[in-house]
Amino acid sequence: MFGGTNIHYEMSEKTRGFCCGGLGAFVKLVQQVGLDQEIDARVHVLKRHLPYHESDHVLNVAYNVLTGGVRLEDLELRRQDEVYLDALGTQRIPDPTTAGDFTRRFEAADILQLIQSINQVQSRLWDWSCGGKKGKQKKRFKLAVVDVDGTISETLGECKAGIGLSYKGIWGYAPLLLSLANTKEVLYLENRPGNVASHQNAAAAMDRVIGLLEPHAERICFRGDTDFSLTTHFDCWSERVDFVFGMDAHQSFVQRAEALPDKAWKEVARRPKYAVKTAPRQKPENVKERIVREKEYRNIKLTSEHVAEFAYRPTKCKKTYRMVALRKNLSVEKGEQVLFDDLRYFFYITTRTDLTAEEVVFFANERCDQENVIEQLKNGVNAMRMPVDNLLSNWAYMVMASLAWNMKAWLAVMMPKEASRDQVMRMEYRQFLHAFVLLPCQIVKTGRKIVYRILGYNRWLPDFFAAFARIRKLKIPIPQPAPS
Repeated sequence: MFGGTNIHYEMSEKTRGFCCGGLGAFVKLVQQVGLDQEIDARVHVLKRHLPYHESDHVLNVAYNVLTGGVRLEDLELRRQDEVYLDALGTQRIPDPTTAGDFTRRFEAADILQLIQSINQVQSRLWDWSCGGKKGKQKKRFKLAVVDVDGTISETLGECKAGIGLSYKGIWGYAPLLLSLANTKEVLYLENRPGNVASHQNAAAAMDRVIGLLEPHAERICFRGDTDFSLTTHFDCWSERVDFVFGMDAHQSFVQRAEALPDKAWKEVARRPKYAVKTAPRQKPENVKERIVREKEYRNIKLTSEHVAEFAYRPTKCKKTYRMVALRKNLSVEKGEQVLFDDLRYFFYITTRTDLTAEEVVFFANERCDQENVIEQLKNGVNAMRMPVDNLLSNWAYMVMASLAWNMKAWLAVMMPKEASRDQVMRMEYRQFLHAFVLLPCQIVKTGRKIVYRILGYNRWLPDFFAAFARIRKLKIPIPQPAPS
């Protein structure tokens, strides 16, 4: 079937093409929202700007990731590509060594200023997406859901300052991530040694995010696992936001749950993730389940779930909160033989009174979607490769690289069709690159403009061109930020 045998290669003399035709839309978007100005006004790590400014270095890393680069060394390919430089309208970009040296200049305060610069641009886009601040304009989010979690980023380097041995026996770092579930944007990212507790510095980060979202959301709700049930802060947070956190199944909680009357428990009916619009197909054989039975491995099966609730006031709180208990009825089997039945309890503490106990459990379970964001930051954007030699430098690189992930959401906001916006926000980074960035393109430079001439087609191009048309007409007031 593949009969192309008479193949030849030749170099074109006139056509100046490259494979990143979608890059121009993001360069234009950065200019329109004033991200470069914001970075230069807030971040000051260079003594002289010869020839690069702070925004040049930050955007250089972000554009490298945005065009498919996975490490700092890929910048060498970019700086040797004349068409890439023409597409950016520049004569040179920093090389990998210079980019790595730039990350080593950051202190913690400088990184926080960089995060604040990106968040300021996000705020402008949120205002723009709901019509600006003229009159009594509605806020961008009716309910802004913020997921909080920590992860482990393994590194095999032995000379990287700040690494630690995690509880899993993995050497590396332990980044803290706060992401907005509505749009998948990264709101806060912090690098930490690998041996720290998952909740370390989380309270301060959550307070920053509350200040960021309050002008743009009617309600804010935090979600996190048991590590983020910081009861010391519950009373303060409850005045400003809602939360749903997991709680460790202490014996006292289990005893209170077991003391509840039978009528207090309600069976949980798990809803299907989606409705089948066509005729349902026959499910394939569960091969793993068959092997477990044949080999007589120990197997735990869920038979039913029940929920109940009771009031609880943590020791460090003055307020009483709603505690939802989830009881899982399990069957422990070995081969075809049932060994015994088991009961396990899970607890969730919340301020949400608008949800039933069952809905609180479903809402808490949806936090698992943040694992997809973490996976994309690790293996899609490669923001957690830890390419430099110390904790703060790798933190700075993480923030710069994750900017490419946020740009995906920013482009989605510009799309007129709501269905397309939702689809792009949930899109994996690799799919996003091939749909919107890695487009075969010819660069034509004239006296006053740079023309990106797209040479291929895919089904997302109508949405891409519609978004770019809105980017060109974008009028967002960009105040001159006060120097920090």
